[in-house]
Amino acid sequence: MARAMFEYTKTVLNKVSFDTTLFCKEVQKALQRLLPYEIEELKIFIQSLIQQNPDLNQCLIYLKP
Repeated sequence: MARAMFEYTKTVLNKVSFDTTLFCKEVQKALQRLLPYEIEELKIFIQSLIQQNPDLNQCLIYLKP
């Protein structure tokens, strides 16, 4: 079940990556729902999205330890 939530989160983040505000909100939701090791994987995934859309860089503030 948890893995399904991670995949769902990645799908949602891909779909809202056009809007920085929505993206940041979804990142915050993901941090509440995902397991610690999934959050580490999510950071890697978000880094790849940021390379495609540098405006999303401001959402990294939520991923700091």
